[in-house]
Amino acid sequence: MIAKRKIFHVITKLELGGAQKVTLMTLERLPRDRYELGLVTGPEGLLVEWANRIPALQRDWNQWLVREVRPLKDAIAFLKLWRLFRRERPDIVHTHSTKAGIIGRWAAKLAGVPFIFHTAHGFGFNDFQRPAVRNLYISLERLTAKITTKLFVVSYANADKAEKCGMTRPGDWVLARDSISVDEFLHERPRRQKLRAWRVPEDKVIVGMVACFKPQKSPEDFVEVAARVLAKTQLAHFVMAGDGELRQSIEERIRRHGIGGHITLLGWQSENEMPEVYRNLDVVVLTSLWEGLPCVFSEAMACALPIVATNVDGAREAILEGENGYLHDPHDIEGMARSVLKLIADADLRRTMGRRGKSRVMEFDIGTSVALVEATYRQYLNGLNRPV
Repeated sequence: MIAKRKIFHVITKLELGGAQKVTLMTLERLPRDRYELGLVTGPEGLLVEWANRIPALQRDWNQWLVREVRPLKDAIAFLKLWRLFRRERPDIVHTHSTKAGIIGRWAAKLAGVPFIFHTAHGFGFNDFQRPAVRNLYISLERLTAKITTKLFVVSYANADKAEKCGMTRPGDWVLARDSISVDEFLHERPRRQKLRAWRVPEDKVIVGMVACFKPQKSPEDFVEVAARVLAKTQLAHFVMAGDGELRQSIEERIRRHGIGGHITLLGWQSENEMPEVYRNLDVVVLTSLWEGLPCVFSEAMACALPIVATNVDGAREAILEGENGYLHDPHDIEGMARSVLKLIADADLRRTMGRRGKSRVMEFDIGTSVALVEATYRQYLNGLNRPV
């Protein structure tokens, strides 16, 4: 009988986001006959209930893991992780997100964990930060890369950035897309069944954004796009599925533009509701300033929806310009508005672009990503001769 290997995944917080969903889907799908699995994360977030439903999973709620830089909390979080890894003696620690990635990898290293993996779902540094802050994050990532067994990236764009920043040697990384369970979105069900419950006009083209209301996603830009579009046509209605720290700013911009009757804030939607949310949209927009490879793209593609988005990081690996959507520079409000107007005016174009996106969505299926991750685990574990 082969002894099971112990693997812990670490992520800062189970908020509603692509990195969090991919982490949980990976833990659901890794074979229990081969691995003992654990999850370390903060105790708050919309996806905590999902984590609690995953069978045969050891859960460690680390209240000191927070997204913000908090030296005292960060030190305690590190100590808690180090003690956990010393006690449990995992064969692999696999970290996600910047904060958990740095603290978790160093705790694993000092606890003597044999193999340390990290998935970069995008990076904590970006071109919109002050140079000093950006350079600090790059230095921390470069230093921590020295103790990392293997880096997983979600896009070729992120791999290129990691190489240029000295976080990995050329080609010494594994591409494992931020993916979705494609089957959950492919079910053929009637469309536009939620509009009445949302109090959204049923005779409009529905343009939607699915995102946390945080600076990375630049949701105020979506409101600005909506205002430009509504100044030229009354054929559209806009919806935003999400919530967060920028909600007050979003509401203020909606009032300022006087478009409250044409844009609906749906609030947080549960993970189970997401396929139905997309079935009520006609166009998907994402105004992010930086990304890894957002699951919104593959979700929209699976539901045969055209996409208008910013051309950041892995976006062009999912969206082929003029084929299944349009890409624009961050903050290009006028350009995004023109693309949305084009799609609003042409139902045949929306359907054609939607079909093209759907035809290639299996590249972004979670089964493919989990298989790549597990193959990498086995590559290293097969050479591990360690008592259990």
